[in-house]
Amino acid sequence: MKLPIQISINQQQMTLHVDPLKRLIDVLREELALMGTKEGCGEGECGACSVFVDGKLVNACLMLMGNLDKAEVLTIEWYKHTERYKILETAFVEAGAVQCGFCTPAMIMAAETLLKICAKPTKEQIRDAISGNICRCTGYNMIVEAIYQAGQKGEFAWK
Repeated sequence: MKLPIQISINQQQMTLHVDPLKRLIDVLREELALMGTKEGCGEGECGACSVFVDGKLVNACLMLMGNLDKAEVLTIEWYKHTERYKILETAFVEAGAVQCGFCTPAMIMAAETLLKICAKPTKEQIRDAISGNICRCTGYNMIVEAIYQAGQKGEFAWK
């Protein structure tokens, strides 16, 4: 049974007629072709599907559409048009943190969450902030360095 769900996705108001038990990740990827949000484990353990829902970083694989009526969802496709994304993108490239790229969108979203709270975090704070995101390339040092550099060079952007 499909129900109308009023939702804002990437600042576009829409009414989706979907099964309320369908996961947000499936709607984003299959119905809206927003492929930046990745599905890793499908159990909320790897963080690859991180998006913002009502301003909070969540795993889209754990969010059911029936719970998202009137919610605001922001994905990496929206975030990539911000100045802060450009600072993070440059830092990730310069630090060699992109690697295979599968986890990168979610790492960027986790970094944004941290930098909004603490514009100039320590490396320990960064490791804690990205602890919910798994990188299968095991390149955490480069990712930590990228976020650290983004905080150092772009501190102004998150104040």
